[in-house]
Amino acid sequence: MRFRHPDGSTVHLAYCTNVHPAETLDGVLAQLRDHCEPVRRRLGRDRLGIGLWLAKDAAHALVSDPSALRGLRTELDRRGLEVVTLNGFPYEGFGAEEVKYRVYKPDWADPERLDHTTALARVLAGLLPDDVTEGSISTLPLAWRTAYDDGRAETARTALLTLAERLDAVRELTGRDIRIGLEPEPGCIVETTRDAIAPLTAIGHDRIGICVDTCHLATSFEDPHTALDALTAARLPVVKSQLSAALHAEHPHLPEVREALAAFDEPRFLHQTRTATAAGLRGTDDLGQALNGDALPDASPWRAHFHVPLHAAPAAPLTSTLPVLKAALTRLVGGPHPLTRHLEVETYTWQTLPAELRPRARSQLADGIAAELALARDLLTDLGLKELP
Repeated sequence: MRFRHPDGSTVHLAYCTNVHPAETLDGVLAQLRDHCEPVRRRLGRDRLGIGLWLAKDAAHALVSDPSALRGLRTELDRRGLEVVTLNGFPYEGFGAEEVKYRVYKPDWADPERLDHTTALARVLAGLLPDDVTEGSISTLPLAWRTAYDDGRAETARTALLTLAERLDAVRELTGRDIRIGLEPEPGCIVETTRDAIAPLTAIGHDRIGICVDTCHLATSFEDPHTALDALTAARLPVVKSQLSAALHAEHPHLPEVREALAAFDEPRFLHQTRTATAAGLRGTDDLGQALNGDALPDASPWRAHFHVPLHAAPAAPLTSTLPVLKAALTRLVGGPHPLTRHLEVETYTWQTLPAELRPRARSQLADGIAAELALARDLLTDLGLKELP
């Protein structure tokens, strides 16, 4: 979906396909048929943006076979779909029964991460619509915080500088400007937007910036305006923003609140949980750890890294951080010029929701994704952007 900003520029809205993960190119093609095109039809649009997640094997197949890449581009066009952004965070296995900490490997100190992201950049250059010259890729925020020393930090920095050189080469060869955004996430070396400023400034390249995920922003209790003002002051580009909402518990000390939270404690994904105290941010790696005794102070609200559907907040006594998303979006695209032109709805946790909230068929999932995109569309038009055909 495309929107015209009041300054005349085009803002793209997509949804991320990591919600129905596939490891192979055949699986990706099946996604387009079984999920993406039905979402487009529900929205009544001739064209729908999707943020592709390409696992290692799928990316390799595309970058090593020009005919396969042309075939994917043809299939996108045939189904009324377009790609301006990729999710390069998970490397493989995002559909496994247990993902948890595995999603952070390989990190930016491992050569596989550089090779994979380079492949994604080359693939994206071939997938961009004919009238689009800028693409974006979100990626791991350096590494998970453990087993990361000064040596690995320097290796990661060198890898990102090498990537920047390769992105320059892609621009020279194709005329397509592909940019990479580190995506701050709780528990990682770059947990907050503030944490991103020093390493990104040290890299000092305009094709390496930040991806602002509004669920992660909220989970870390960051104020959107303060965070985005700091990035602007540091002259760091917001490469893309993932529109998502975290799980919020206003009164975590109450038994009924803990019981409601326990329904979201599931075995597949990590749900980092945070609370803001007078002594600073406190947290656990997972929701179950927070619920176990007194591992986390409960005098103040808790937020958990669980991407809840944008249009459907959990029932009381829980809610979502949709207000944080709205505040961030106002700052991102509501000003005289957009801070980013790539927006991506990223609710990948539909199949891990509590049973009563989980879609039971493809049609229900497509209905839910379309409803999320409709909400995002309305937020954008309320900010003065005009939806384009």
